[in-house]
Amino acid sequence: MKRLRELADAPVSRPVVAEDVMELHAARLLLLFRHCGTKGARIDSLTKMAKLDFFVRYPAFFAVAAAAEGKAGNPEATDESRMVRYRYGPWDERYYQLLSYLEAHGLLVVSRKGASFQLELTDEGVRVAEEFTENSSFERLIGHMKQVKKVLGGKSGTRLKNLVYELFHREVGERSLGEVIE
Repeated sequence: MKRLRELADAPVSRPVVAEDVMELHAARLLLLFRHCGTKGARIDSLTKMAKLDFFVRYPAFFAVAAAAEGKAGNPEATDESRMVRYRYGPWDERYYQLLSYLEAHGLLVVSRKGASFQLELTDEGVRVAEEFTENSSFERLIGHMKQVKKVLGGKSGTRLKNLVYELFHREVGERSLGEVIE
């Protein structure tokens, strides 16, 4: 994953893949905190943040989880890409890089709360997330995030993790590290 500034130096013949652009992931996380977080700014564990983000990025998986909860989920709420187990799935190691990026830019505060982490947007983080919210480019994504929060937002990170393994054991639990999930 690279910053846009770094990608600008790449040869014109090399395509830029959105999945590789750090700022796009950072923007999505700011919106996730704003629209899926408690009081529109906080998520109370790294596990919960990662699982909510997983369901935001993969609407077809969310539709299955919503159905299991007796709710409707729209699998075509936003664009969905293929994922690689542990790379883009609900255990994405890039979160550490993204959270550090957001924290270094004064948009997020990460603090210990017992055995887990509390992640909260700063006032500047809220302001930037609100700017993104007002941009029509994010309209579908935000609509999907609101649906994810409504259906799964009240669950703990552990409950969401267990839900992923219960519902998607074949898709994620039985796959090898680095294997593509369709």
